[in-house]
Amino acid sequence: MSYTVENLEGSMAKMIITVGADDFEAAMVKSFNKNKGRIALPGFRKGKAPRKMIEKMYGPEVFYEDAANFVIPDAYEEAAKDSKLDIVSRPEIDVVEIEEGKDFVFSALFAVKPEISIGEYKGIEVTKTSTDVTDEEVDQELARVQEQNSRMITVEREVQKDDTAVIDFEGFVDGEAFEGGKGEDYQLVIGSGSFIDNFEDQLIGKKAGEDVEVNVTFPEEYHVDDLKGKPALFKVKVKEVKEKELPALDDEFASEVSEFETLDEYKADVKKNMEERKKESAKNSKQGEIAEKIADLVEVELPEPMVDEETREMIN
Repeated sequence: MSYTVENLEGSMAKMIITVGADDFEAAMVKSFNKNKGRIALPGFRKGKAPRKMIEKMYGPEVFYEDAANFVIPDAYEEAAKDSKLDIVSRPEIDVVEIEEGKDFVFSALFAVKPEISIGEYKGIEVTKTSTDVTDEEVDQELARVQEQNSRMITVEREVQKDDTAVIDFEGFVDGEAFEGGKGEDYQLVIGSGSFIDNFEDQLIGKKAGEDVEVNVTFPEEYHVDDLKGKPALFKVKVKEVKEKELPALDDEFASEVSEFETLDEYKADVKKNMEERKKESAKNSKQGEIAEKIADLVEVELPEPMVDEETREMIN
């Protein structure tokens, strides 16, 4: 096997690869053995006709395609490796010369890694990000952990904002119940905006066991056409009132949510972890900003096959 390389414009290259006649003949034998079983020749059982008789009847071209497919992958891989070219796309293969008893020649067109020109990058300035962690940020993190470890308890009082009201409800428009307007044991967080208009506000001050008529108007952009802009009456029964109970922020809490025995130790660890996250985030942010600014200085012509190859990778 031998090859030559021609460098083309736009970071493209063309390789002409020659496979010796002996190697191509071996591929022709493999092609014959693969195909002989499906070639019919008068006077011979299927698969028993000699190769020369088949070639005389149909021409040696009958074996060319598979023979080429046998030699091209290995020959291209060997030539590409030996050339030490930084190939960045799949090759476009074309057969140049193919004839029984002669060298087999094919070409491979591919993209190579383009030359990159970078402008003056020394002196680039980037934003310095503070990695300090304030006491307020630590308190916010502790409050988040408190929230994660909260529990809902039933209370015997009126509904307040942020409570969860367990309700049964049914909605009516023009005195008629409408599809999708009924629910049972629905847990509605008051103030969450889960329901339309001021539905939740009208439950504030109600107690478990009370029946409430809630009047609302569906918005004009509502997703159900028949209800857009329509006034509606919801008959609601408040079945239960629940509030969120947060655990006390003390040593017992610290020992339950961490490996530490005291709240002070836990807070110190929380602060340390937050500082480490901030430092890592600042580092990534700085590197990203540097990369963006250097990219603006780069001059490079990307060959289209390289872009296509990257697109295929992203799709995969």
